[in-house]
Amino acid sequence: MNKFSKAIELLKNHYIDNIHINLSPVYGYRSRVEFGYKNNFYTMFDENGNIKFISNLRIARPSIQLLMPELLKKINSNKLLRTKLFQINFRCNNQNHILVSLVYHKKLCSKIENQALKLSKVLKIDINLRSKNKFFSTCDGMLDDYIESLGVRLYQTDQSFYQPNHYHMPKMINKTISLLGKTDDLLELYCGSGTFTLPLSKYFDHVFATENNRQSIKCLSRSIEESNIKNISYSRLSAEEVAEAFEGRLFRRMNYKTIKDYNFSHVLVDPPRSGLTANVIDIIKKFNNIIYISCDYITYERDIKLLKNFKIKEIEIFDQFPNTRHLEIVSLLTYRKNT
Repeated sequence: MNKFSKAIELLKNHYIDNIHINLSPVYGYRSRVEFGYKNNFYTMFDENGNIKFISNLRIARPSIQLLMPELLKKINSNKLLRTKLFQINFRCNNQNHILVSLVYHKKLCSKIENQALKLSKVLKIDINLRSKNKFFSTCDGMLDDYIESLGVRLYQTDQSFYQPNHYHMPKMINKTISLLGKTDDLLELYCGSGTFTLPLSKYFDHVFATENNRQSIKCLSRSIEESNIKNISYSRLSAEEVAEAFEGRLFRRMNYKTIKDYNFSHVLVDPPRSGLTANVIDIIKKFNNIIYISCDYITYERDIKLLKNFKIKEIEIFDQFPNTRHLEIVSLLTYRKNT
């Protein structure tokens, strides 16, 4: 039984209609990849935890695939760049501009920074250098990504989460938009750098977005400021703190606004694979419409069981990671008024 059959079988007690599955190209889809570096090779761990030495990765975007051997050649021929280098990460935007991060077990110095600047110009990429408590970038440390079909500009850093599947990200956003119906205000938990926040803001009166990752908040803030969006408020709050805000606690990070200042019609949650915490479950039970985006169908189904007064009104599957056990779910849960 494949992962799609397993997911549909698990969800059949909650949703009886057919579930549409959005497939992804098997190769060239991934715009964010991370490697170790050892013995002049890129490295990854296999399923058994053994190190694999590789020179290319077919699931990566073509622009990353083209860059990988050329970058490796440059690093291997430069003693300053290769010494105590242990990690090489790639991020690529829709315009095929690439941000590379080189992570070291040594202190950064002006010499290695100058080498990074030269390499950046030769390969026409941006480079971040990282070591313990030290950071240098040939740009401002951020990679912008203009999603033309949605008319939004997003930002990411090498330490913020960003949807990795180049093909599915806009499709998932458009599917979410199609679920909305009548709207007032939106509460978004786990908003990340604003992948859903910015495009959805066009359909709500006000959006209050929360996220606990500082890097993601910086990216979201920049997008809002540059796009001059007036109806998004955001705060660096944990799920526990959002629960406290619903109990009446005032936060300076919310500019002392209260949850009661909003007229929420929807809540959007996009948690990690571990799913929703008990605090978040308690929060979202207060809403009539829950947009639940999940990257693990097992924890998703577990959480659905806890939301007994809600039904799945619509759901789709997105195969974000072909040939793996993982898949993504976009769904709308609505309150059962007669229970």
